Amino acid sequence: MTAQNDVVRSRTIEWDDPMIGATKATTMPGLDYLQAMIDGEIPPPPIVTLMSMTLVSVERGSATFTCQPDESHYNPIGAVHGGFVCTALDSAAGCAVQSTLPAGTGYTSLEIKVSYLRAVSATTGPLTVVGTVVKPGSRIAFAEAVVTDSENRVVATASSTLLVFPIPGA
Repeated sequence: MTAQNDVVRSRTIEWDDPMIGATKATTMPGLDYLQAMIDGEIPPPPIVTLMSMTLVSVERGSATFTCQPDESHYNPIGAVHGGFVCTALDSAAGCAVQSTLPAGTGYTSLEIKVSYLRAVSATTGPLTVVGTVVKPGSRIAFAEAVVTDSENRVVATASSTLLVFPIPGA
C-alpha cells in the first residue's frame, strides 16, 4: 500500500535460460567457464541479473564482481538488506572456488560467516566484491570474500566452506 503522494517504483528483470550455462558448466573447467561468462559467450545465471551484479574478472583462485545496490534492495529500515551483501559475498567466494575446479565438477556452499562493518544504501555507489580461495580441495574448499564501497572502505567480509562434488551425468 502506498500513501497518496508516493511514487510507485518498479523494476523489470529479464534473464536467459539458466540451463544454457548450467549445461556448459559440465563440460568446461571452472576458470574457462567463468571467463566465457565475462566474455559474453555464456549468459550469466539469473541471480546475477536479479542482484545487479557483474562478474568482471577471474583468475585461478580469485573472482571479482561489481554490484550496484539500489532501493529495490532495501530492508524495512531504509538500508540495503544484509542478504544482498551476503549473496554478493557468497557468489564471489563460490566463483573463486569454481575457478579452481576441473570440468564436470560442481560446488555448493556449506557454510558462510559474514561480518557486516558498514551500512549500504542506494547512494553508496558501486560495490566491489573479491573472492579468494584460501584452500582448494577435491571434497571441501575454503574461501574468503571482501566487499568494498566506491571509496574503497570495507563494507563486509566473509569466510566460506564449500562442498566440491562431481556433477551427475557430466
